[in-house]
Amino acid sequence: MAEQPPAPFPLPTPARGFAHTVPGFGTVRLRPLDPARDAAVVHTWADTERAAFWGMTGLTRAQVAEIYAHMATLDTHHAYLAEKDGTPVGLLQTYEPAADRVSECYDVRPGDIGVHVLLAPAGPEGPRPGWTEALLTAFTAYVLLALDRHRVVVDPDVRNEKAIARFRRQGFELGPAVVLPEIDLPDVHLPEKRAQLAFLPRPVAFPDVLPDADPR
Repeated sequence: MAEQPPAPFPLPTPARGFAHTVPGFGTVRLRPLDPARDAAVVHTWADTERAAFWGMTGLTRAQVAEIYAHMATLDTHHAYLAEKDGTPVGLLQTYEPAADRVSECYDVRPGDIGVHVLLAPAGPEGPRPGWTEALLTAFTAYVLLALDRHRVVVDPDVRNEKAIARFRRQGFELGPAVVLPEIDLPDVHLPEKRAQLAFLPRPVAFPDVLPDADPR
């Protein structure tokens, strides 16, 4: 079991104003998700078959807003809306692995940060080659460079082969397949989940950025 870091956890740098330009794609901007303002668009993305693994299928817009309103009270879990040219294109959630159930399944290192990613579906113009790679690049720039973290952790459902393959193409290294335990609390319920852990160290994602001392 990983040693728990001292509380309170360091708060991420506010994403308002964070922007990352991906050559050939454009500029991706992040801002803290507003539960009341943004619940409608997140509900539209999450309440679809393609987003079944996100775990919000069948929820109402009010329930989605309630979930993110609760998250906004936490120091360890944060949600951000990604925009390109003023249009919402994705959702980034970050969390402190040591404060998450994933810590029961791997040894958390100093400098680790966990992420969940939900991307907007393609519009009427159809598939957009390069969008997923560009958005993941912007998201990793935020957590690894702006937040100065050493390694990104993801835990997609083991059945979500498409997401696992996408993370591997992005440079993530597969870890073990694990079972995340059920969480049943008054404010949060998460069913047991069979997950594939994967890790992206900063030197792999951004080899031209000089590394700090090895946090291990």
